[in-house]
Amino acid sequence: MDTLSIVCQFLLSLSILIVLHEMGHFAPAKWFKTRVEKFYLFFDAPPFNSLMSRKIGETEYGIGWLPLGGYVKISGMVDESMDKEQMKGPAQPWEFRSKPAWQRLIIMIGGVTVNFLLGFFLFAMVLWGWGEIISLFPNCKKMAWLSIRSC
Repeated sequence: MDTLSIVCQFLLSLSILIVLHEMGHFAPAKWFKTRVEKFYLFFDAPPFNSLMSRKIGETEYGIGWLPLGGYVKISGMVDESMDKEQMKGPAQPWEFRSKPAWQRLIIMIGGVTVNFLLGFFLFAMVLWGWGEIISLFPNCKKMAWLSIRSC
């Protein structure tokens, strides 16, 4: 039972990290009015495709069966799916390729930015909860709230 608990905790932690990372791409894409076709936790690779999926608006949200990551499929972005049929026509206003370079950059680095901010936040919370104040000068006395020290 202990092993099952550890595996479940690991999958839950991994799922949270993946969803937050993918939200880093999804949120700016939606903000810049770019069409997001899919938002998936885990991969929906053949032979099973997805465990569950639901289409809300223009986006299909789902959970794949292969727990190696997740993905956000954005219209007009050439990626692993290589949707070449979509690329043959002219760029539509809702497509990634029609957006200015600064918007494409924000969409692309959104996931890494969320990872960085999450790491910074978690480290700060660990220090706040379990950290200790260690003086570099143990013989000095702290004077007032300004942290002025007299030795």
